[in-house]
Amino acid sequence: MTAALEMPPIVECTVAGCSYNDHSNCHAIAITVGGKNGDAECATFIPLSAKGGLAKVTGHVGACQRAECTHNESLECTAGSVKIGPGADLADCLTFQAR
Repeated sequence: MTAALEMPPIVECTVAGCSYNDHSNCHAIAITVGGKNGDAECATFIPLSAKGGLAKVTGHVGACQRAECTHNESLECTAGSVKIGPGADLADCLTFQAR
């Protein structure tokens, strides 16, 4: 298992409608990147008015279901950091790069 300190941090999240987002910072302990058809969705996106996550936590990528991404190794993200924001969907991994 990858330790939290080794998981790629989310350096920016511009999805204002996510419960884990506070001033462009993700406060989920870890997110999952999933999706189909070319875009890599943040599967942890929750559009509620209630805030979630932990105030002193910077989010990381815990799992990546996009095996065709150049940063994916054994369903773990190997990018140095990731950005989440609007893409084909409201909340996408903008660091995704197809092999």
